[in-house]
Amino acid sequence: MVLDPWPVLPVILTSSGLLHSKSDQRWDNLVTALESEHYDRIYEIQISNMTQSHLARFAAAMQKPFLELTRFKLSVVSQLVPVFPDSFLGGSAPRLRTLQLESIPFPSIPKLLLSTNGLVKLSLLNVPHSGYFSPDAMGTALTMMTKLESLQLGFRTSRSRRGPASQPLPPHTRFVLPALTSLTFHGFREYVEDLLARIDAPLLDYLSVTFSTYPNFDVPQLHGLIGHAEEFKAFNDADVMISRDSIRLDLYPKRGAIYHHQLFGLDIRCKELDRQLSSLAQVCSSSFFPLISALEELRIVCFVFPGSGRKDDTENAQWLELLDPFTALKDLYLSNDVALHVFSPLLELSIERVTQVLPALQNVFICFLEDSRKPMKIFIAARRRAGRPVRVHCGSENGIWNDITEELASGD
Repeated sequence: MVLDPWPVLPVILTSSGLLHSKSDQRWDNLVTALESEHYDRIYEIQISNMTQSHLARFAAAMQKPFLELTRFKLSVVSQLVPVFPDSFLGGSAPRLRTLQLESIPFPSIPKLLLSTNGLVKLSLLNVPHSGYFSPDAMGTALTMMTKLESLQLGFRTSRSRRGPASQPLPPHTRFVLPALTSLTFHGFREYVEDLLARIDAPLLDYLSVTFSTYPNFDVPQLHGLIGHAEEFKAFNDADVMISRDSIRLDLYPKRGAIYHHQLFGLDIRCKELDRQLSSLAQVCSSSFFPLISALEELRIVCFVFPGSGRKDDTENAQWLELLDPFTALKDLYLSNDVALHVFSPLLELSIERVTQVLPALQNVFICFLEDSRKPMKIFIAARRRAGRPVRVHCGSENGIWNDITEELASGD
């Protein structure tokens, strides 16, 4: 056997880019070690990009308990992966500290997780349709993970939508994950809402959520999780980034904080600009309104329009709907193309309504004015007449912001 001449020491098995034939000696040695009578000395397995041809023998070798295993990482390159059975890892992994699976269909994994009460990092990404597990099952498994610090959960298909047998538990059943500091989710709103109805994480300091498109983006459970985490009580500024297939909101603490890092990110996947704006506006004006209404700085960047083949005729009301919740905003940063889309709708409003949109706004920063010069000129005049003046700053090649308010106010 491969391990026979080795001293009695912990064994680490690693391999990446396994794109060779079945006769590859390196791969054969690895699986032989898993199959040997000394498998109980293996405490770490890390395999990435496993091919379909290697998977059957590997899965067969893993149908027993690896009682010393502390770290297990596995990803596959094939889209046609057979479902892992309940007997994988012998159904028990008591010493496991890190578990990372990508593109692995393992629907019974919540049952395995009930034995991993020492788990520190759990990452289940790109879970295929055949590997779906319910939020109820995952929530039950999480009750055992009092040491869990990082949780990543991502689904490949729409299977993460709520089913009739998966309904939120009543509030009194919520349990605490006392060590959790990082949570990442990719799937449908219903799944994460059902899961978050079951858990609380008071030490959470990083949260990233990606939703597949769906008409309703009210997320009270997500907001509740943020509200219970101490680190999320100091949001001060935000980024809104619009790309070809998604719109993203990132929230940050005050810039004077010791660590000015992103605390929260929400990514909504859809391609139509009008749906992007309406979806994010719904989140900002409903569940997240208490957070959004306290922000003082906002940056809006669009990477693809106009002139990129996207729809450019978004209803003006949707831009206003997106801006309305930012009632404490003082500083607004815009790329030139975004400025034209943001301020053109304001020209159609009465003076009273102009002051109701972004009522606390003091400064607008635009990299280059170009087509937005005219709407900015009219906006400045309207705010002055209403007694709520706004300063406009334009970027220069040396990176300095120049105040051009009076130039706009006095120009033709």
